[in-house]
Amino acid sequence: GFHLSGTVTEPATATEPEMTYKVAISFDRCKITSVTCGCGNKDIFYCAHVVALSLYRIRKPDQVKLRLPISETLFQMNRDQLQKFVQYLITAHHTEVLPTAQKLADEILSSNSEINQVHGAPDPTAGASIDDENCWHLDEEQVREQVKLFLSQGGYYGSGKQLNSMFAKVREMLRMRDSNGARMLTLITEQFMADPRLSLWRQQGTGITEKCRQLWDELGALWVCVVLNPHCKLEEKSCWLRQLRKWGEMDVCPLEDGNYGNELPNITNALTQSSGHSQDSLARPRRTVFTRAIEGCDLHWQDSHLQRIISSDFYVSPSYQREGESLLFNSQGQPLWLEHVPTACARVDALRSHGYPREALRLTVAIINTLRLQQQRQLEIYKHQKKELLQRGATTITNLEGWVGHPLNPIGCLFLTLTEACRLEEENCLEISDAGDSKPPVYQHVPVVTGSQDSGESYLSLALEVALMGMGQQRVMPEGLYAQDKVCRNEEQIIARLQDLELDPVLVQTLRKQCVLLLEGGPFSGLGEVIHRESVPMHTFAKYLFSALLPHDADLAYKLALRAMRLPVLETTAPSGDVTHPHHLVSVVPSRYPRWFTLGHLESQQCELASTMLTAAKGDMLRLRTVLEAIQKNIHSSSLIFKLAQDAFKIATPADSNSDTTLLNVALELGLQVMRMTLSTLNWRRREMVRWLVTCATEVGVRALVSILQSWYSLFTPTEATSIVAATVMSHNTILRLSLDYPQREELASCARTLALQCAMKDPQNCALSALTLCEKDHIAFETAYQIVIDAASTGMTYTQLFTIARYMEHRGYPLRAFKLASLAMTHLNLAYNQDTHPAINDVLWACALSHSLGKNELAAIIPLVVKSVHCATVLSDILRRCTMTAPGLAGIPGRRNSGKLMSTDKAPLRQLLDATISAYINTTHSRLTHISPRHYGEFIEFLSKARETFLLAQDGHIQFAQFIDNLKQIYKGKKKLMLLVRERFG
Repeated sequence: GFHLSGTVTEPATATEPEMTYKVAISFDRCKITSVTCGCGNKDIFYCAHVVALSLYRIRKPDQVKLRLPISETLFQMNRDQLQKFVQYLITAHHTEVLPTAQKLADEILSSNSEINQVHGAPDPTAGASIDDENCWHLDEEQVREQVKLFLSQGGYYGSGKQLNSMFAKVREMLRMRDSNGARMLTLITEQFMADPRLSLWRQQGTGITEKCRQLWDELGALWVCVVLNPHCKLEEKSCWLRQLRKWGEMDVCPLEDGNYGNELPNITNALTQSSGHSQDSLARPRRTVFTRAIEGCDLHWQDSHLQRIISSDFYVSPSYQREGESLLFNSQGQPLWLEHVPTACARVDALRSHGYPREALRLTVAIINTLRLQQQRQLEIYKHQKKELLQRGATTITNLEGWVGHPLNPIGCLFLTLTEACRLEEENCLEISDAGDSKPPVYQHVPVVTGSQDSGESYLSLALEVALMGMGQQRVMPEGLYAQDKVCRNEEQIIARLQDLELDPVLVQTLRKQCVLLLEGGPFSGLGEVIHRESVPMHTFAKYLFSALLPHDADLAYKLALRAMRLPVLETTAPSGDVTHPHHLVSVVPSRYPRWFTLGHLESQQCELASTMLTAAKGDMLRLRTVLEAIQKNIHSSSLIFKLAQDAFKIATPADSNSDTTLLNVALELGLQVMRMTLSTLNWRRREMVRWLVTCATEVGVRALVSILQSWYSLFTPTEATSIVAATVMSHNTILRLSLDYPQREELASCARTLALQCAMKDPQNCALSALTLCEKDHIAFETAYQIVIDAASTGMTYTQLFTIARYMEHRGYPLRAFKLASLAMTHLNLAYNQDTHPAINDVLWACALSHSLGKNELAAIIPLVVKSVHCATVLSDILRRCTMTAPGLAGIPGRRNSGKLMSTDKAPLRQLLDATISAYINTTHSRLTHISPRHYGEFIEFLSKARETFLLAQDGHIQFAQFIDNLKQIYKGKKKLMLLVRERFG
């Protein structure tokens, strides 16, 4: 049949009534070519009703009545029957059909109408002709609409996921060899190119967002797949090429390296040995996300060697050819494929994607045999150059095009091809676990089918080997944030896949062998002895290798991880290879600091590697030493070393068992290094670091504490040493924690006192009080600290610091010393007439109260200082009032007689204070009147009332005050309203 029609009933639900839909499906040569359904559902995929009708036809073919095409049936009718047929048909559907029937009737009756120029008439129930295009039905408008919608959501609401599932659909179509795959990809690409954000990003010069970039990458990779279809027609390919070129020439087309700014060179050669690279960026062609696909259009599958590789497992060289050098076979007679690696892998991806898994596997094996041969040759080259390279300590040899992070993902492609051949398909592999993640795949060894002698290899061990080779490739860090980020992302993806492999003895053997080769690989391996200064670091990879190798070969695991700890780009002194040949694109002048946008991430990975080794080496002093040395040599960031120190401390002090002293000492040593690194630089975490170090040293024991107290000046500032370090060491908690005996307590206390005095000498302003506190229990030390304060008081200390220490002295029971320090503090102070809320006022009042309590002499000594320093009338009158309320000398200093009499303001020393207070009131009044506003008049009158109280303390005070008021009326007679108020209150 060619046309299937039927009605599909959807049963009623709790919310919806029963619905019946009319469905029609046309098909041709086993493909559904068009569908219509009454439900009007718009989607890329068929609605449930179309699927139901198709399944019914597949499962119950005998229930579906087979009819002749309608043209055959009509042919059998006579004139009357035909008339009846047409009239009944029109009657049954008169509203829909009548206008069309009328129009057709008119055309048929008109002799020169178009309809009469053609013999016969169309028949929808008849099949297509043999020459007609036949492809699966694809609702193109719907594809456009959906892609447009998902793009407009900009990565929100799971739209990225939706687009990825559309890409997966394209891959599925390619695998089924459905010609709509390329058509659907074209529709998707057109919508991507029409995304309005592209021109916006380009104008702003900003990069495309991360999620969007990944979608563009997948789009580019899919096009490479499409154009590499081994069985596509030439006209299809030239049509795709025209499209790709058109898109690539549009100025909004995203570039391959993710930047809109500086474009990258087209580097397809493997090593920099080929000179003549132009460094002129203008000469670099613009590479868009479609460039690889455009280049892919030049590739063909006609090569006879390639055809033989992919068409047979048993293609080997004739035995007589195996002696000499051959570019087509290795010494075992296995075929090689010497194409540029990413390109060769793109062929594998194309074979896999177009439903040729066996062919993809065969080509993969040939590529791996080629990589092995290349690895052997590189080892031989290195053996000859080893001495010279090790002397120079650097190399210019490096791959400019890394395989990890490459737009075509060559390593991931080979790994997937090989592991897919080894996947154990479980019965319930479609079941999804509760977390929504599918279970990790289960693999088994499948022997490699080969024409030469039994290699004993499996596709699984090849997968591991090629992943290790690719990840271990020494390569230069690419330019630009996006390309660098992609290197990290791709590396993590490959490692995640590697972690799915259960390492059995066969795989462990592969792992060990490859690790040894990587260590010996010289400049060709990222783990070789000499690498390029801008080589991509191997920390993440080495962390995986270390954990995988540790249970099987600890020595090799440590050797490898220690080798990988380096980060040469940060060794500023590192020579950058041979600078005399300017054509080496990657040779850089040592002063240039390359733009490594992912440096922060890379440094944290370096730290992770170190932490992994520290954890594993717990309890092994020798191993810990070497790891510690590697950290000290290679990690340059204080915050990362601090993190390592904290990690080591945590692992060394488990809550449920005893501490591990070996690791504790490492933690302490790292902590000390952090202290030295951050001593002279500003670091916002510095306080936390200092406190942590004391905690760590306390865990290690009393010797560690003595040591940090004795060498404080190379680790701490004087303030930190006294207020945090010594104070914590001398605290009750520390003494209890360490359960020290008396001699040990004394030793710690003595070290703390020595430190306190050294700090007080170095920085008396900030350390004097802490030093006094720390020296309280030792008379000589305390006296020394006091002397340091007195010596520094005249030059280096502020009145606030001196008042604080003076109060402390009074509190400790040294009132005379407190008085001396308070007097010194007064000489540094100056309070203006309007500073009546100054924070130092309390200190001044306290100092005067102290002097008054000590006796007349002390009061007489401090009053001249007060008069000199304080010009604020209200403060002076407050002091005066307090001094006249009680008799001086109430502190009862032994050996002093106290008369118990109140003091008079007429006699010294209070006379001097009274005069100063009156004159302060007079000066303040004049100052306030120069710029007074009417709203302050009331307040001013109150101020004059307070002044009068003070004036009246003098013998002739009332006369003085009357003169003062007359004076004011004379000078300020212009302020009539104010003077009226003065007259009302004071006459």
